[in-house]
Amino acid sequence: MVSEAVRMDNRLNSAGTEGTLVGKVMETMRQRIAARSLTPGERLPSIRALAGMMQVSKSTVVEAYERLAAEGTIRSRPGSGFYVTAPLAPLSLAEIGPKLDREIDPLWISRQSLEAGEGMLKPGCGWLPPSWMPQDGLRKALRSLAKGHSASLADYGTPLGLPALRRLLARRMAGHGIEASPEQILLTESGTQAIDLLCRLLVEPGDTVLVDDPCYFNFQALLRAHRAKIIGVPYTPSGPDLELFAQALGEHRPRLYITNSAIHNPTGATLSPVVAHRLLKLAEQAGTAIIEDDIFADFEHAPAPRLAAFDGLDRVVHIGSFSKTLSASVRCGFIAARPDWIESLVDLKIATSFGGGRLAAEFVFNLLKDGYYRKHMEHLRVRLARAMEEMTGQLQSLGIVPWIEPQAGMFLWCRLPGGLDAAEVARQALAKDVVLAPGNVFSVSRSCGEFLRFNVAQCEDPRIFRTLEAAMAR
Repeated sequence: MVSEAVRMDNRLNSAGTEGTLVGKVMETMRQRIAARSLTPGERLPSIRALAGMMQVSKSTVVEAYERLAAEGTIRSRPGSGFYVTAPLAPLSLAEIGPKLDREIDPLWISRQSLEAGEGMLKPGCGWLPPSWMPQDGLRKALRSLAKGHSASLADYGTPLGLPALRRLLARRMAGHGIEASPEQILLTESGTQAIDLLCRLLVEPGDTVLVDDPCYFNFQALLRAHRAKIIGVPYTPSGPDLELFAQALGEHRPRLYITNSAIHNPTGATLSPVVAHRLLKLAEQAGTAIIEDDIFADFEHAPAPRLAAFDGLDRVVHIGSFSKTLSASVRCGFIAARPDWIESLVDLKIATSFGGGRLAAEFVFNLLKDGYYRKHMEHLRVRLARAMEEMTGQLQSLGIVPWIEPQAGMFLWCRLPGGLDAAEVARQALAKDVVLAPGNVFSVSRSCGEFLRFNVAQCEDPRIFRTLEAAMAR
């Protein structure tokens, strides 16, 4: 056991190497241990190999390893090499994957949007303002629940979730051509929990998962938490690039592909029937499962193709929630899948959240069961279409051009003029209390540096455009 005095001396010595080549090697190894890419008992790269990788001398690596051994992080086995002795590091998502600037780190962007105070403007966030939500209906549903059975207020939900809501969801999905019995539907706390449960079921650490490039940035964060290898496939206005999708299937043999089939986040694109059929055929040949995130379904003016409808819930899992259309405060989502997968998902749900949110499910059911929700969505679609048109004109006056004209939804995926760096524009805007969403937050390949995603519902304040113009001028 190294004494505390020796540990202190070693820490001081290590601090003295900060900024040197030795310090660089030491920090690289510490980061790999923190990210769990090197675990207790695992052998470190050989001195010759690491010197070649980091383009330093072998003597530099030797000194770095000796210092790490002195502080107790690694130990030497004569004739064998150096091995990790530090205990398994607590899981830190920020340490998994490449180090990112804060302006393009998905977790940091999420925090900025969620922690923004009343004075912050959030054109980069992914939800509607509270004033766009059905306030009167929400209050009415709460009053109804308060007068109802005490079990609704205080008891656990059943494992599958509220039967009445599952029956209603089955009827709603049938309108999109998806045949699912209520027993094939599992209620979850959110769409995010739905994906988390599915990753627990279908993905092991080290497995490859395909996502669109760009894609919803929290897909990446979740997959990092599950220690998956993430591969991006370029997205086109009609769906993923099928040639590159087939190439990724052949090269990486992914266990899973996660996508939006209706209104794509962040691009606003819609999957075409031709692409959907070919995509399913390729995935079937490769043995790849698909999660179809349909969280924006109710924003559509005309239904887009659904992978789950073409597939019959064989390899495709269909998920959704009501956080975007009713309330982000009331967490209620769902999974529709084949019966044997639902059986396993129920066990995982019990293990991770036990009974689930009965109150939230009954709240959502009360809002959906009559015509109030339908009227709310009709009004919301008209309002979003108007905001989309106005926002497009205002952005184009600044030289910011939408990638496509979305058929529906709240998102505009736009290219900045003159090769401007969206992360730098976001940095300048944040100093003025405006939260933007730069393109590389959504891109696995970091190839969207000139793009920003705008939420048209969050862009009513003219200060956003003044801030944006000033940030672009710097």
